[in-house]
Amino acid sequence: MNLLLALTVTIFVASTALAQPAQPDGQALYLEYCASCHGANLEGQPNWMERLPSGRLPAPPHDERGHTWHHSDEQLLRIVRDGLAAIAPGYQTDMPAFRGTLSDQEIVAILDYIKQTWPDREREVQRSR
Repeated sequence: MNLLLALTVTIFVASTALAQPAQPDGQALYLEYCASCHGANLEGQPNWMERLPSGRLPAPPHDERGHTWHHSDEQLLRIVRDGLAAIAPGYQTDMPAFRGTLSDQEIVAILDYIKQTWPDREREVQRSR
């Protein structure tokens, strides 16, 4: 009887684990979709505060030197999913919207990866927004 119970519990645990989708790997997704512009180490493009000849700004860093932590989670999700114009209508940027490319869950995983690299102060400020 103990063997049957152990087998039943094992099957239940295994089926529960299989039924839950794996959490996306935020770092891997960042490297695939974001690092080409924002840098493999979240450093952004050189001279990111100086306008390009097009009038647009280079990709900013996502570390504590940038301004990503100045935005709420909702704003960050909307920027990545729908483009910066979703929170700043008319603003021109080279960053594409990732709706249809990344799911909300994948975007949140990327943002979680970025946020976990910030010092405590920046994380706390961003969390309060």
